[in-house]
Amino acid sequence: MTMTAEAHAPSLKSQAEQIFRRKRLLAFALPALVLVYLAYAFFAFNVPALLGSASLENGQKLVRDTYSYKTHVTRDNRSGEVAFSIEGERKGRYPEGTHPDWVSVAGETTVITLPKGHEVRYFADHVEYDLPGYGLITAAPGSGGVNATFPAGEMPEWINASKNRVAITTEAGRLTITRNRTEVFRYSTGWELFFFTLDSPYHGLSLGQIVSRAAGGEAGAIWHDFWYNSMWRHVDVAWALFETVQMAFLGTFGAAILALPLAFLAARNFTPLLLVRQAFRRLFDLFRGVDALIWTIILARAFGPGPMTGALAILLTDTGSFGKLFSESLENVDEKQIEGIRSTGAKPVQRYRFGVIPQVTPVLLSQVLYFFESNTRSATVIGAITGGGIGLMLTQAMITQKDWEEVSYYIVLVILMVFAMDSFSGWLRRRLIKGDEGGH
Repeated sequence: MTMTAEAHAPSLKSQAEQIFRRKRLLAFALPALVLVYLAYAFFAFNVPALLGSASLENGQKLVRDTYSYKTHVTRDNRSGEVAFSIEGERKGRYPEGTHPDWVSVAGETTVITLPKGHEVRYFADHVEYDLPGYGLITAAPGSGGVNATFPAGEMPEWINASKNRVAITTEAGRLTITRNRTEVFRYSTGWELFFFTLDSPYHGLSLGQIVSRAAGGEAGAIWHDFWYNSMWRHVDVAWALFETVQMAFLGTFGAAILALPLAFLAARNFTPLLLVRQAFRRLFDLFRGVDALIWTIILARAFGPGPMTGALAILLTDTGSFGKLFSESLENVDEKQIEGIRSTGAKPVQRYRFGVIPQVTPVLLSQVLYFFESNTRSATVIGAITGGGIGLMLTQAMITQKDWEEVSYYIVLVILMVFAMDSFSGWLRRRLIKGDEGGH
């Protein structure tokens, strides 16, 4: 026995060493493979060119536009007319004869005071920009071009000048001069005109003044001016949020209602025929195998854009997902409870109603509510394609490339909507699944 153990000892030792060598090799090989793949992806996706084309300045402008607004002072170089507007929109235009307090108008001369001592002056025949630490820039726009002159020396990077256009971007603001138009942008922090537009009698009033007027009987007029704000469109935004939730609700619960009876045909213990069972399982695979966005495009071509198209896209995708989940839940029911119902002489429909549904209801409800919460987010993206909900407004604001403060507003609303749906679905799960105990 001793000799046999001694004879086997080298063999066991060598096997153990081989196992340890393989483990060490695997421990080094896996990180090496990951590094090789990352290096491949780095060049396959042309990351160096992407980094080279990235613009930190544009990124800073984008971030700044999400929490600030621009006041435009625009001069028509042909007529000499000067207009003042928030974000350059006609709806945010100052009434005739009014302008921001950092602008002074005297005849044909307009003086624009910018932060840090910068000053732009519009004259009848030329424009001046006085930049502290750099000098005076003058331009006489006309049919021959911008005709700009700059201080002596090398031109800084923040000035982009050509014959027909001059753009000067500083921390104080931005000046753009072309043949036909001269425009100054001045940034200010906040979401201007969010509550009341310039033509509202309540614009510029403090919170205390608003409350005082509301208490004096003007509450309805105050709410009307806020709710029907022509720039921020609060009433349209509220309806868009409702449409988004409606798409998710109709799609999710419509899919649940459709998938439940079909799940019985795909469950092994309820449909013994293999051909029928496999046919419905493959049908579920088809529905969930095609992403909701693809269904959206297909249905939009067939039925046209609209919130209902988005709801149908969610319904088709979730019918496949629910069909698989529900059929698996049905296959795991306790047969003893069904047999107990059968022993009372209950018919098949009654056996399903009282022996099966009570067992799977908690799981089914939990899955449906989770999908409803998830589809609330998905409906935002689907709405951008189908032309409905908050997704459409978000896309429209992005396309303009200038309404980024509205983009941030819509994103905040979407996040709050998701928070609300998460809290609501969690509360509903506790009430429906755990009963009154969940409320204590």
